[in-house]
Amino acid sequence: MDQVNSTNGYKNVVSMRGIIKRFPGVLANDQVDFDLRQGEVHALLGENGAGKSTLMNVLAGLYRAEGGTTMVHGQVVNFGSPREAIEAGIGMVHQHFMLVPSQSVTENVLLGLDEPRFRMNLSRYNRKIEEIAQQYGLHVDPAARIWQLTVGEQQRVEILKMLYRGADVLIMDEPTAVLAPSEIEELFKTLRSMTVQGKSIVFISHKLHEVMDISDRVTVLQKGKVTSAGIETKDITRADLARLMVGRDVVFRVEKKAVDAGDVVLSVEDLKADNDKGLPALNGVSLEVRQGEIVGLAGVAGNGQSELAETLAGLRLALEGRITVNSQDATNKPVKLGIRQGISLIPADRTQVGTAPNLSVTDNVIMKNYDQEPIGQGWIVNSLEAIKYASELKEAYDIIVPNIDTSVRLLSGGNLQKVILAREISSEPRLMIAVQPTRGLDVGAIEGVQKLLLAQREAGAAILLISEELEELLSLSDRIYVIYEGEIMGEVVDGDIDKIGQMMTGTRLEQIEAQGVA
Repeated sequence: MDQVNSTNGYKNVVSMRGIIKRFPGVLANDQVDFDLRQGEVHALLGENGAGKSTLMNVLAGLYRAEGGTTMVHGQVVNFGSPREAIEAGIGMVHQHFMLVPSQSVTENVLLGLDEPRFRMNLSRYNRKIEEIAQQYGLHVDPAARIWQLTVGEQQRVEILKMLYRGADVLIMDEPTAVLAPSEIEELFKTLRSMTVQGKSIVFISHKLHEVMDISDRVTVLQKGKVTSAGIETKDITRADLARLMVGRDVVFRVEKKAVDAGDVVLSVEDLKADNDKGLPALNGVSLEVRQGEIVGLAGVAGNGQSELAETLAGLRLALEGRITVNSQDATNKPVKLGIRQGISLIPADRTQVGTAPNLSVTDNVIMKNYDQEPIGQGWIVNSLEAIKYASELKEAYDIIVPNIDTSVRLLSGGNLQKVILAREISSEPRLMIAVQPTRGLDVGAIEGVQKLLLAQREAGAAILLISEELEELLSLSDRIYVIYEGEIMGEVVDGDIDKIGQMMTGTRLEQIEAQGVA
């Protein structure tokens, strides 16, 4: 039987009491209590390393706790694997999807199940999955291959996998981190549809405005401990949540000093490039960034932003056009030459592009200066200087890690981002290309990153800020370009949200202004 609170009469589908989970050098969960009611969205908040994902990994059967008790539907459980958890109705959708790109939606949903055992009637299972998809508003073609789907559609496949297996509780770990605004809206509709039908959702997120929009209750963790348990979302403000997360007041609107823009540092003229599938991604992009300014690039995900950043940094071939950095031709030049010209890149893909996952924190932060004194001396790396340098960056950027010899693949997404930021900003760049620099960071860390970017602006760096967070672009940028299907739709200097929104859906600025005059 489900646990019933005698005072309020609600059902606790999950009750976790006194959960303790340790890792070498870290007490990730320290006597944590957590309750999940039937038919609610319960947000789990906290800074990077606060223990949110760890707690949910215990519930999902990925970790075993060293102490405490977990009850599901009134029964004490001690899951030894995710299979045991899903058999009890607990499913987890991870931030990084676990799908086979070459297989269809239906094949991915059925993967790992005992049935069908020998022969698969795909059309029959396509119909079954289509029924579940329609029931919960998960619009996706069961016959489509995963590689053909958008990121939002791939997330729906992960949710379908859990629902097909009979999950009553769905744990969503940073579910909006890789979604465009329209996809986030669709996800929220799905989650609300699920709770109406009796499902319970745990929503792990750093985005406070989303938590305020979607959750019924909130539990906040700080350094492995609960600072506030199960508060009704309607009874708390965004500022209160931020304070509970980081232990201090957080300024949501950053103070941007007036800086006179200097000479043009980056000039892009009629740039064309293909994506990984060999299809056009950039169709004649032209823009410029001056010394001492932040220029934003707005657009829905998948409109050429990543390809632009990679082409500028020398990681992708430019088919036509010209890139000039500090008055020198940088078109299709080696990456190392770009580094010597003062180009810094904060890539969208942290694990495959931004870091070497199996190398240590030290090795990752010295990647740009391993061959320069005092760290590099000829062919030899001075280990003592490298350790000193990495230790200083660990402290300065608050990288939460047991020690600097730890492989970065073991770090949380937020701490991995801090490693990249530490390496790129410490190189004192002339041109910084920042792609989603605050994605996956908690509210306190976001504030810190934004201050770092503004400090670089004041120091005279030219910054191209590529972000899907419109609020962030409006707050930090001096000017904003909008990109749609690989083309620049226009440039806005007054932060006009209506114009930006129209350009993001493919209307050129000239058309918008002509309509306004008419």
